[in-house]
Amino acid sequence: MSIAIRIDEELYEEAKKTAAAEFRTVPLQVAFWAKIGKVALENPDLPIEFIRDILIAKTQKKSEPFEFIEP
Repeated sequence: MSIAIRIDEELYEEAKKTAAAEFRTVPLQVAFWAKIGKVALENPDLPIEFIRDILIAKTQKKSEPFEFIEP
């Protein structure tokens, strides 16, 4: 479900630039920023960069476990 919201034009333009650099759509970029802000407010003791890295890692494809082979 999508809902239209109004945001400041300056914020939109900044989101547009960042979205292009990070291969997201503008709505997904704004949602990502909102999620980071929400988590940061809920966890004021965690650095923003740490929160960002965790959220990015959660969206990445899970890799297969590595198997060690005896020679």
